[in-house]
Amino acid sequence: VDGHDPEEIKTAIDTARKSAQPTLICCKTTIGFGSPNKQGKEDCHGAPLGDAEIALTREALKWNHGPFEIPADIYAEWDAKEKGLAAEAEWDQRFSAYSAEFPELANELVRRLAGDLPADFSEKASAYIAEVAAKGETIASRKASQNTLNAFGPLLPEFLGGSADLAGSNLTLWKGCKGVSAEDASGNYMYYGVREFGMSAIMNGVSLHGGLVPYGATFLMFMEYARNAVRMAALMKKRVIHVYTHDSIGLGEDGPTHQPVEQLTSLRTTPNLDCWRPADAVESAVAWKHAIERKDGPSALIFSRQNLQHQVRTDAQIADISRGGYVLKDCIGEPELILISTGSEVGLTVQAYDKLTAQGRNVRVVSMPCTSVFEAQDAGYKQSVLPLQVSARIAIEAAHADYWYKYVGLEGRVIGMTTYGESAPAPALFEEFGFTLENILGQAEELLED
Repeated sequence: VDGHDPEEIKTAIDTARKSAQPTLICCKTTIGFGSPNKQGKEDCHGAPLGDAEIALTREALKWNHGPFEIPADIYAEWDAKEKGLAAEAEWDQRFSAYSAEFPELANELVRRLAGDLPADFSEKASAYIAEVAAKGETIASRKASQNTLNAFGPLLPEFLGGSADLAGSNLTLWKGCKGVSAEDASGNYMYYGVREFGMSAIMNGVSLHGGLVPYGATFLMFMEYARNAVRMAALMKKRVIHVYTHDSIGLGEDGPTHQPVEQLTSLRTTPNLDCWRPADAVESAVAWKHAIERKDGPSALIFSRQNLQHQVRTDAQIADISRGGYVLKDCIGEPELILISTGSEVGLTVQAYDKLTAQGRNVRVVSMPCTSVFEAQDAGYKQSVLPLQVSARIAIEAAHADYWYKYVGLEGRVIGMTTYGESAPAPALFEEFGFTLENILGQAEELLED
């Protein structure tokens, strides 16, 4: 339609309202419409028209009203207060009748539109996390994520999942999934196709509407296509869950085009976005619980392709996972060296801890699945995990190295990525880029000698 013709636009909207299906209205417009000398040109895009051109534009549009003056007839047409009050009163009356006839459904609608979770969700989710810890499986965190979906999905009728044509790789389908289609919109899983940005933008819209908790998945590398929509979810403080799998050079032979390097840093530095990179199945379940329970912003859950070693924890340590960073392995007394790690590198870091401890060194391992959540903790807790007086620190993560200097300091060491990856089997890549027990031990020895 002609985007400068209000009657055409109104007719299109009225027609769209008669359809039960979504309608796309395309408005064709001219930039700078009405400006005799600048319409249709880039001149009116990033700069003011100027007083002379404004006067000519007013004349061309026959607009004789002062700046910020709204003519009474236009104000009356757009003033929706009375119509809104009437519509709200009618809706309240209808909902009151509905509540009387269907009290359980009405209460469920109120709960979901308020963004509240089922009353028993937290308790049942915590019980599941305890089960995962007791089971102690060594599996890929993407598989741990799917297991968690199978546990949490039946508890959450508001769940709306999806993937950008990678459901089989992201493992985002759970046993209760039913696809949404043009013929049947009653499902709870969207097949978005290869549309990472569209998927993320749609999830924003779903969250803005309310009543549903959307999650969508792709490879971590492909979050680049969705970046603007991810940022908007954070800006708008909406509960949207982004699932990103194949999180490092560990995906192997697909090579550097598919191997994330700088993406974790980008996500972690996005304000109001929680970025979780779990070390095993237990941390994966905690990450899902935290993301689902969070109401004031989005979360990115980062999962591996390869198997991750289960880490044994006390109940107190399991509780501390939800604080973003915690002491996974410790020494007696004050540590002389702190090893900080996330995700697939935590298992390797624990191996280094065992070796160093056997050599008589006082070493601590800190697992840091979510830096933003850790930063939100009180100063006392952060000091208890990363005591300021311990300056000998090494961070180990198969992602861009620079981010971790905020935790290890300029005198610390980071075993991370400073280049793009290569095409080779994952074990060969980890060795090539220094993610080995020998390298950690060597770096630790040098640091402690200094």
